[in-house]
Amino acid sequence: MSLNWSSKEPKTQNQPVAAGQKRTRNDAGNKVTVVLGAQWGDEGKGKVVDLLATEADIICRCQGGNNAGHTVVVDGKEYDFHLLPSGIINTKGISLIGNGVVIHLPGLFEEGDKNEKKGLKGWEKRLIVSDRAHLVFDFHQVVDGLQETERQAQEGKNIGTTKKGIGPAYSSKASRIGLRVCDLLGDFNDFSTRFKNLIHHYQSMYPSLKVDVDDQLKKLKDFAERLRPMVRDGVYYMYEALHGPPKKILVEGANAALLDIDFGTYPFVTSSNCTVGGVCTGLGIPPLNIGDVFGVSKAYTTRVGIGAFPTEQLNAVGELLQTRGHEVGVTTGRKRRCGWLDLVILKYAHMINGFTAIALTKLDILDVLDEIKVGVAYKLNGKRIPHFPANMDILHKVEVEYETFPGWKTDTSAARKWNDLPAKAQNYIRFIENHIGVPIKWVGVGKSRECMIQMF
Repeated sequence: MSLNWSSKEPKTQNQPVAAGQKRTRNDAGNKVTVVLGAQWGDEGKGKVVDLLATEADIICRCQGGNNAGHTVVVDGKEYDFHLLPSGIINTKGISLIGNGVVIHLPGLFEEGDKNEKKGLKGWEKRLIVSDRAHLVFDFHQVVDGLQETERQAQEGKNIGTTKKGIGPAYSSKASRIGLRVCDLLGDFNDFSTRFKNLIHHYQSMYPSLKVDVDDQLKKLKDFAERLRPMVRDGVYYMYEALHGPPKKILVEGANAALLDIDFGTYPFVTSSNCTVGGVCTGLGIPPLNIGDVFGVSKAYTTRVGIGAFPTEQLNAVGELLQTRGHEVGVTTGRKRRCGWLDLVILKYAHMINGFTAIALTKLDILDVLDEIKVGVAYKLNGKRIPHFPANMDILHKVEVEYETFPGWKTDTSAARKWNDLPAKAQNYIRFIENHIGVPIKWVGVGKSRECMIQMF
């Protein structure tokens, strides 16, 4: 199966240029292919990554932490990934955790060991971790829970975080008191002092926070030795990969556009940039090296936790999507809220990310519906608004304008090519494509690799 990887341009990067000669601009090197969520997460990015990862030389994570949840089914075995790139399944590829990721070491090793029992062999030898990545500590996770409780008490609502410590870890990073992988592997006495200072910082805000410092430091010292063989300077590693021999490099986004700290439905968002800019900052690569950007969207919409959700269906349709789609969070086990496909958010995600193609997943979940609606515009006080609102009060008030399609009432789960799909399903797909102005490259009709219909 040809997966149309971003091509390598001719390069002169590593060839010396004679004095006084102008360097040509065709030295971009290899391009990275990026897979990003186009909704509120849980779109099936892992499945698309898994398809591409079979041919990839390097598979990277660039942001987020173990708040991500990707499920991949291979040979009937189901693997769950949170911190590890889901491309770690590819025994011929290298998986890289970039500097933009925040790493909870107990979570990383627990995840690796758990998947190893299911058959994931040799993962530690295929994993590279950037020395500039920040660490998530157990107390960050406790603080995450304390902050949620505090929000609930003060405002009557929380954000609905995964309580994995991601927000507090990124806060430590932005406050310049965080600790990185390179600190852990450096002078341990210095690391211990800074670790204690970081705990005091949080204890001054949350007096109820209790930490067994000696126990934590002992565990971290053990983790440091297990981690040491995997650690590299991520910037140099990526530079060499981009400017060496031709390589297929894949970047796996975590979370999604509408959860982006800048562009998402703030404050009900994650703490990192899960749009395309996060690829450059989270790996240390230039925009020039970004190739294809594939957006992943379900054939309907889901959201975990609270926050505005204009096309949500609090009715039998929502329940049907929830049960048929098994819409339960991989990371949290929470039921996902469900609704019709919202093309306003897809167009907005495309404006930010510049998708070159879309993967539309879980089309088969719609097989039993008599009619299917698609949100095409938002109205406020009866008038169409031309943009996706930043203000959450406005987003809560919008009225959605829908296009209605007849259901195809046919089982699509056995479809393996475009012509196997019923005409009404094809019309639905073509409408989405034309409305957002991005071609749909894959259509998913089931859980396994084989269920992704490739269109071109």
